[in-house]
Amino acid sequence: MRQLNDSKKRYDEIPIPKELSARVQEAIERSEKKRADERRAATLSRNNGLKKGMMAAAAAVVVFTTALNTSTAFAKSVSAIPVIGEIARVLTFRSYEQEEDDIKLSVEIPSVEMIADSTGQAPDSVNRQIHQLCEQYAGEAKKRAMEYRQAFLDTGGTQEEWAAHKLEIRVWYEIKSQTENYLSLMVSGSESWSAAYGETMYYNIDLKSGNLVTLKDLLGDDYADIVNTSIREQMKQRTDVTFWTPEQGGFTGISDHVRFYINAADHPVIVFEKYEIAPGSEGQPEFEIQG
Repeated sequence: MRQLNDSKKRYDEIPIPKELSARVQEAIERSEKKRADERRAATLSRNNGLKKGMMAAAAAVVVFTTALNTSTAFAKSVSAIPVIGEIARVLTFRSYEQEEDDIKLSVEIPSVEMIADSTGQAPDSVNRQIHQLCEQYAGEAKKRAMEYRQAFLDTGGTQEEWAAHKLEIRVWYEIKSQTENYLSLMVSGSESWSAAYGETMYYNIDLKSGNLVTLKDLLGDDYADIVNTSIREQMKQRTDVTFWTPEQGGFTGISDHVRFYINAADHPVIVFEKYEIAPGSEGQPEFEIQG
């Protein structure tokens, strides 16, 4: 029942134009179900990516090196990137904009480069994961937008009315924090016509080894108990926020795939999906864990 309620709330947020008929609504709902299935599959794929990523990462490094050697504009943009703590820097690996059938696509893909002599290794497998995530999201989002456009036109909408919607797909990144120990990077995708398809991933990198950081690395073997206790205490303190109870499908404990970033104090910040533990009006709740 909770899943049905969540789905309905997500559908209610989609701004469907008045001109669209029931056929368009059905198309959107089919697309939402397909997206959910693809998202679960992508999660499994990303979890396996670190195990398989080193060989694939080599290909990404070759592409990156070729771009530096053959593109003056690309090399110039890379040289202008600031160094993070003299250990690493974040590069814009690829940046492009496209517009087709009044659908605008804007993509910025980051890449992390370790530059200190003491660094154990370059995070090539992490970069490969990031590159695949960005390109996959952009491709899937463009396909959804094209299907939406076709459904709109098939149900009587005009080209002029479609152009007025100004659909935009964005893929971008943001550095959440940069300290002597860690680099925390957020990679996001969004679609202006529907909040239901947004996706955000966090990559937390140990700047001494180049490896991804886990909650266990930060908090020790009892990390799950530490995190769960802290979140429950903070939920009680936030009297101005509505959280679902466990009986309503709310918070019962973190999963193995909980999302988090590392803040400037080197503390993990747990981030929940919209609708995961609270109504959509509460956005994506965050909880800093101080250990």
